[in-house]
Amino acid sequence: MSRQSRHILLVLIIAWLGLVALPWYGVAAGFWSFAWLAAPTESANASGMVQMIAHGRHWLWPVPVLLALALTEVFRSSGPRSWVITWCGGLALAYLLLQGFALGLKGWNFSSLETLFGPASPQIGMGSGAFVVGTACLLLLSAGLALKGYMRGDVFLVSSIAVVVACIGLFVFFPVALILVEAALTPEGGYSLVALAERLFSADVWSVTWNSLILAVAVGLATTLLGLGFALLHKRTGFRAKGLLRLLAILPIITPPFVIGLGIILLFGRNGMATWLLNEFLGIPPSRWIYGFFGLLLVQTLAFTPIAYLVLIGVVDGISPSMEEAAQTLRANRWRTFKTVTWPLMRPGLANAFLIGFVESLADFGNPLVLGGNYDVLSTDIFFAIVGSQNDPGRASALSIALLFLTLSAFVLQRQWIGKKVYTTISGKGDSGLPAPLPVGVKRLVYWATMPWLAFTILLYGIILIGGFVKSLGIDNTPTLQHYVTAFGIDWTEHGLLWSGRAWPSFFTTVELAAIAAPLTAVIGLLTAYLLNRQRFIGQSAFEFITMLSFAIPGTVIGVSYILAFNVPPIELTGTGLILIICFVFRNMPVSIRAGLATMAQIDKSLDECSLMLRHGSFATIRRVVLPLLRPAIVASLVYAFVRAITSVSAVIFLVSAQYNLATAYIVGRVEVSDFGVAIAYSSVLILFMLLAIGLIQLGVGEQRRAARRTAPAALGIGRGTT
Repeated sequence: MSRQSRHILLVLIIAWLGLVALPWYGVAAGFWSFAWLAAPTESANASGMVQMIAHGRHWLWPVPVLLALALTEVFRSSGPRSWVITWCGGLALAYLLLQGFALGLKGWNFSSLETLFGPASPQIGMGSGAFVVGTACLLLLSAGLALKGYMRGDVFLVSSIAVVVACIGLFVFFPVALILVEAALTPEGGYSLVALAERLFSADVWSVTWNSLILAVAVGLATTLLGLGFALLHKRTGFRAKGLLRLLAILPIITPPFVIGLGIILLFGRNGMATWLLNEFLGIPPSRWIYGFFGLLLVQTLAFTPIAYLVLIGVVDGISPSMEEAAQTLRANRWRTFKTVTWPLMRPGLANAFLIGFVESLADFGNPLVLGGNYDVLSTDIFFAIVGSQNDPGRASALSIALLFLTLSAFVLQRQWIGKKVYTTISGKGDSGLPAPLPVGVKRLVYWATMPWLAFTILLYGIILIGGFVKSLGIDNTPTLQHYVTAFGIDWTEHGLLWSGRAWPSFFTTVELAAIAAPLTAVIGLLTAYLLNRQRFIGQSAFEFITMLSFAIPGTVIGVSYILAFNVPPIELTGTGLILIICFVFRNMPVSIRAGLATMAQIDKSLDECSLMLRHGSFATIRRVVLPLLRPAIVASLVYAFVRAITSVSAVIFLVSAQYNLATAYIVGRVEVSDFGVAIAYSSVLILFMLLAIGLIQLGVGEQRRAARRTAPAALGIGRGTT
């Protein structure tokens, strides 16, 4: 039996095990529960084969028939025929999905099918058995395509592409498509373009959309200009506290999104410290000016400016000094050099920084929830349309479409603004020139803009830290540890250690789910990066675009779409930890892809080719050659995925449940009841926890890189100092 036949046989064995031994439908105790073993033949716990034989689920029979036909092909003397394996796998997978969407909790989901076939028994969401069989059918289809010669007949490569496309289609395309459909839902339960138009063009939707657009543009401009100021301060001035700038660049990534909003309230709220000082010494009465547009502009600029700084610092550092020296050689003064050479070369970075600030503002949920006041924005209106008294999924879908339209439009406009001009300044030649000094006016402007902002940011984080150690900052400043005891209290009882703090369950759940999601994110992201960097196949450009789509979709839209897609059969995931893990993986996957692509661009493809020439397959090549060289990208992917999973709020706020409550959702709950002390104490613990985790990982990465530089030349037996 050939290797391909053995592979197909293994896939079919897995499929039959899923069909015969595992529960076909979801069990009440959860996906990973084994309670169904106590009564495996009952309708709620039975496998697919038992469902067909004993419980009248006759519509499932085409799946085992197709699997049996494929099994006969394995034992043909001349080997399996590619077209039979392909059609068996493809048809079985298509039929499995078709019957899942056709039959629901009330029987047929479409009245036309009931008219055609008569009444049908209802079915709930798919369970572990259906999942295993569906995955095996996808792998069977991939094996058939490999037999046809796709990807040089490499089963691993074809299967990898199929799995990634299927996952993105199921967990990105399908939920987002449902938003478009749900917005056209009529009160009678049907669908109509008139209903879609009425929702999209209603006055309240347009009002909220304009609010979000104006705020996002203002935040994008403010964060871009301030980020540029900090980048110039770091690279083009003699500013000495550069380590402080790096710390402030890390803090927003590890800070829950609404914590800065809490700090602003503690300063400028009606009982805030700054409000009290202004009233006491200047006679300015307390007001609610911070709740609305100006408060949101302030807090979002504080939150997202460091991200723009991270983008622009590389752009400023990458400008070739030789070009600026050439301008000065032609008698251009500092201002003219900055205006005609330096500024135009920063154009792509400025566009990217503005885009990030714009999209982050649109997707921000926590800060508008805390400081929005009467200034309604799309992200919070979507939330209240789902969980509030409105309970109007159609309106939430229409608002999500508006949010998605603004985001994708920003991507398109950014590309057009940059255009097809060439901005390359770094070539293979050395560049030993010195960067041109800033014009005196620009340098003064940089200091005047950044120093007050830097001081204000330090003050704000100091206030946030202090707020957890007083009873009620601005009202009762008595020092206390009660907030930390309430959230993270630990008692010693006669039965042992008792985690008595109210925040411990959400903290442990968050860390557990993030620890599961992080390696999955790294695996899928780096595998996708390998396919994009090392392979050539039909539709590769479209494949790369869809992998980045989840980055362009705001988290609020993802959360709503997951509720619509996975709250009913055939895939019921709401209320489980699995839906949170899936959300984490596909929200953070694009960063893993980009980290992998950047690292693999530095690895010579000849290393892979040598392994393949020695008759190692793609899987062995990845495991033995590529993965050891991808260690920095792996660590970066794990760190980012883990940190973002812990601090995520906009998407998961819709998906948490009593059993799977997350840290950010718990903090939002404390904020809603004005329990700011516990919210700040919890946020401070999260920030310190993330700093510790990042520090340990960076320490490990540094040791690995030093070891690589020290041992690589000796191991290769060459005189070059490269790794």
